[in-house]
Amino acid sequence: MIEFKSHASSSSGNLYTIDDQRTKIMIECGIPIRSIKKVLNFKLSDVQACISGHGHQDHIRAAKDIMAAGIDLYAPQEALDATDICGHRAHSVEALRQCRIGSWLVMPVPLAHDLPCVGFLLKSSFTGESAVYLCDTQFVNHRFKGSLDIIAIECNYDLGILRSNLESGALGVEAARRTVNNHMSLETVKGFLRATDLSRVREIHLLHLSAGNSSAYHFQREIQEVTGKPTYIAEA
Repeated sequence: MIEFKSHASSSSGNLYTIDDQRTKIMIECGIPIRSIKKVLNFKLSDVQACISGHGHQDHIRAAKDIMAAGIDLYAPQEALDATDICGHRAHSVEALRQCRIGSWLVMPVPLAHDLPCVGFLLKSSFTGESAVYLCDTQFVNHRFKGSLDIIAIECNYDLGILRSNLESGALGVEAARRTVNNHMSLETVKGFLRATDLSRVREIHLLHLSAGNSSAYHFQREIQEVTGKPTYIAEA
């Protein structure tokens, strides 16, 4: 059975892992290498590769350090160029061009962010299960044919909370604009899930909640009511 874990999920840094008991992949490396080693119980050797969706530091901060530790990095070329990452452990990925990493077939999925960004559809050839990871995007146009077992998706803000913060002055206009243009709201996530085949989904993970524009309890309850699936809030 595949297992998805969240180790860090916020604008301060992101780190997730997915494991099918044959190949363990790190998703994002946006926290310091010292913290990565700690949350992975100092077993970096268990990780075969890292996949990263874009070049913002909260997603790719430790890239050079993990490569130095012997872990291959897969990321969009724009992210590699922007962060001056190169070498034999750096691999460029393109949206909708599938690659194999150990027992996983990994297809980057195009996302809508303020720079080139992808999510990932991961299918295990060992277990036959699949998962999708979608983070840092305003919306998801891609539709996933066939059944998913795990959905890990950004649910950054609630529009009502954001408007209230904007009206009270707790949130600036430019910050609000960046949030709306680059991240997924609760309603957008609900719409995506309603349009997705959930028949085989066994768990949903909500990622990258805004510190001031979200409500973990409310989000979890809303998504569980819409989907009928166990829903988990990623660790910040």
